[in-house]
Amino acid sequence: MVRPIADEDEEKPLDPGVESVRKKLLRFMAINLGLLLLALMVVIGALVYKARNAPPASAPVAGDIQVPAGEPLSADIVLPVGAKVVSQSLSGNRISIDAELADGSRAIFVYDIAERRLVGRFAIRNK
Repeated sequence: MVRPIADEDEEKPLDPGVESVRKKLLRFMAINLGLLLLALMVVIGALVYKARNAPPASAPVAGDIQVPAGEPLSADIVLPVGAKVVSQSLSGNRISIDAELADGSRAIFVYDIAERRLVGRFAIRNK
């Protein structure tokens, strides 16, 4: 390959209009970079603030079941007389029991284990 002439390697001064646009773009880029760094510092500051003010890991969370060491948790779930459990499902501290009642209808009972109480009864009806 042939090297170009040295005169072509030298940068020629830009047209005043192009130079003005270049300066505006450079200023725009500097302002946006500053805003980006400022936003990044705010996010990092928020993360540090949250980390310093987080509750200790050993604190019990609301709704946790407190079980004495060495003893199983026990309680009575009272269903209507003649009800047969069809299925059950556990989600967190709540258990739902699908039961067939004595009259042949079905209902879902929702029991809160932490509070040891029935929180809902839902009848299942065909439309």
